[in-house]
Order: sequence, then structure tokens, then C-alpha cells
Amino acid sequence: MSEHARDVGLLSPVTVGHDDVVTDAAILAALVDAEVALVHAYASLGVAAPAAAVAAALEDARPGGTDPIDARALAESSVAGGNPVIPLVRLLKARVPSADRAWVHRGATSQDILDSALMLVAKRATGLIAASLRETEAALTALAAAHRDEVAAARTLTQHAVPTTVGLRASTWVRGIRRAIERVDAAAAQLPAQLGGAGGTLASFVEHAGPEVASGLPGAFARGLGLAAPEAPWHTTRWPVTELGDALVQAIDAAGVLAADVATLSRTEIGELAEGSGGGSSAMPQKQNPAASVLIRSAALRAPQLGATLHLAAALAVDERPDGAWHAEWPALRDLLRLALGASAHAASLARGLRVDSDAVARNLALTRGLLLAERVSLVLGPVVGAARVAAIVSAAAEGEDLEALIEEALIEAGTSSVDVGPLLDPARYTGLAGELVDRVTGSTAEIEEA
Repeated sequence: MSEHARDVGLLSPVTVGHDDVVTDAAILAALVDAEVALVHAYASLGVAAPAAAVAAALEDARPGGTDPIDARALAESSVAGGNPVIPLVRLLKARVPSADRAWVHRGATSQDILDSALMLVAKRATGLIAASLRETEAALTALAAAHRDEVAAARTLTQHAVPTTVGLRASTWVRGIRRAIERVDAAAAQLPAQLGGAGGTLASFVEHAGPEVASGLPGAFARGLGLAAPEAPWHTTRWPVTELGDALVQAIDAAGVLAADVATLSRTEIGELAEGSGGGSSAMPQKQNPAASVLIRSAALRAPQLGATLHLAAALAVDERPDGAWHAEWPALRDLLRLALGASAHAASLARGLRVDSDAVARNLALTRGLLLAERVSLVLGPVVGAARVAAIVSAAAEGEDLEALIEEALIEAGTSSVDVGPLLDPARYTGLAGELVDRVTGSTAEIEEA
């Protein structure tokens, strides 16, 4: 296997520098951790397992140890048995004193160790993902508060619709990120260890240590790894993987919405937002590309398919141990974790540096010369001059005539001065509950006092 065959992220820039906890080396370390934790679990239940001796013998086998296992050679050896645990156990046993070798992998099956290792890797990765999402949330919450009442043009189906505020737009991003944090935290909290033996009956553990120890062993094993204790073996009950995958996709989606809006609003002809540090162009030196947004969007476009793969594999986990469906989960889960790590880290950086160009916001707000208030004009003037006249006014304004003058003329013809046209066409007077909605996100003092 060539050194150049390794994926170092050349075609996945969104993940570069953020995926150390899900590399092959990290997974190999977690596999060794799982084997050590099993011996410790026996010892914690009063069984005379040589946990200290085994742990000492295996410590150097981990990546970064003085005599690490060659991950590339291990990968090549895994082909014959279909997973890396089988050759790993042989290598680990060879490092342990002969009198203690029987305790390495004692009673376990390959899936016990690999599932537990992947959950351990996922636990470490989700901690980083959640931390990045919280940084994103904090920065966007501050942005929403700072621009609470800055009126902007809302866009629906790409077109100017009615007035909104910059703060409300930011608070919408916050809500998505907060929900994603809840989902990631919930999924991480319930990631379970796996320990069921060859067919999910724990028969081998009963044979080795009796039913009482066998019953307590999965919980002790889980505690040693910092994972949730499984209710039962889940060799073919794959909700831990699918629910984690769903949470990761949702987190990437939330970051993707932020990125898509920033990419759109930073277009040259719009210019309402700008990233803190834009990317350059190889051919056009004047450009400041929204590089972080582009990278996050690349992750958001890839993630759903990976989540779907997890569900497809889980649905086909048949019998008491899956035949290929289990194997299909591994790269999909790792890639999804990798994307979530990268997307969340870039989202935090993007949110911290995001800049609002208030001049551009005001310029775009005025582009339609008052037509952004067409809905309000219809609601207020309809009962006064009639719906047909309002429609004619809006149509004429759309053709370039002065909206304010058209309204004044219609009011004179109707013989009424009951409508003050200036305030009617003030966008700041037609933002509804935007400020209150922002306060609900930012937890402003005013909102708390009113509550």
C-alpha cells in the first residue's frame, strides 16, 4: 500500500486540520483502549484479572507508543477476517506475558471491540463538535443582539418580500445551531459500549466468570470507556449509530444554512455580509471569496448521503451478527464525524468574524423604492380606496412611478386624510415582532423583565 494512497484531505479541505480524532491512528488507539478496558472490567467485578500487567504491556502498542502497531500492516491483515480486530488480538496477545494472554479479548467477539471503539471515537469527536457549535451559537447570538433593530430586506423565493431585521436573520441561525447542539449532546450521552459475545447472549462471559459477573460486565466495561451502559447487546439493533448519524447531519445542516445565507449575502451585488477573512482567487486578485461558507456548504451537500448509508446498513443488519451491513457503517460514520468536525469548526470561525455592511443593507432595503411595503399598503389602503385601486398603485410603482405620490393622489381622490403616508412607507414600522423574536434568542434584559 503506497504512502501516497493515504487520504490527507487533499480533496476535502473542509476537514483538514480538524479530523485528528477520527483518523486510523485514533481508531487503532480506541481498539486497544477497548481491549484494555475489558480486562479492567473483569478486575472491577472482583475477578482476578491481571489488568495492570495487560495495560502496561499494551500501552506501547498504541499509536504514539514506543513500539506502536503498524496500522497499515494491520489493515492489510484485516482483509482475511473482514475486520481489523482479529489480527489485532493476535498482535496484542503476543505483547502480553504468556500467563496473562488468555485475558486479552476474553469472551469478546470482534464486533464488541470494534463497535465500542467506534463509539469511543464518536464520543471524543462529538465533544469537539458540540464545543465548536457552542462557539458558533455565542458569536451569532452576539451578532443578533448587536443588530436587533437594523432593518433589512427579507427575501422569499430569492426576491425582496417584506422588511425584516439583520438581528432576526441571525437569530434564525442561532435557533438552528441550538437545536443541533441539543441533538448532538443527546446522541453523545447515550453512545453505548458493546459487549455480547459471539451471538449476543454473553454465554462466553457466563462460562468464564459466572452469570453474576457476566451480567455486570457490560456496565463495568462501559464505565471504563466513559460510555453508556448498554441495555442489551445491540449487534443488529443499530439505533446508536443511526441516531448519532442523524444528529451529525442536523448539525452540519444547521451550519450549512448559515453558510448558504452568508454566501448569498456576500455576493458582490448584495454585499450585506462579509467573512472576517475571505479567500483569494488564483486568477482574479480582486476577489475575496467566502471560503469558509463554501467549505461548510461542501460538507452540507455530502452529509445527507452518509446519513442515508447508515440507515440502509442498519436496516439490513440481519440475524444476530450482520453480514456486510455492519462493515458498510464504518467508513460512512467516520466520514460523517469528519465532516461534522470540519463544518462545525469552520462555522465557529465564520460566526466569530462575520461582518455586517450596514450601508449595503440600507441600499438594498431601498432598491424597490417602497415596494417592500406593498403588503402593508394593501392592508392599510385597501379598506380606504379599494383593492382594485391599491393593485393599480402597486403596478404603477413597479413600472417606476413614485409610490408615495401615487398613494397621496389616491387619498385625495377618496377625500380622506386618515392615512399618514410617511410612516406607512417606513420599513422600520413594519417588522412585526422581529425585535421580540430576537430577544427570545438573546435573552435580553427587556424580555426577561416582561416575562
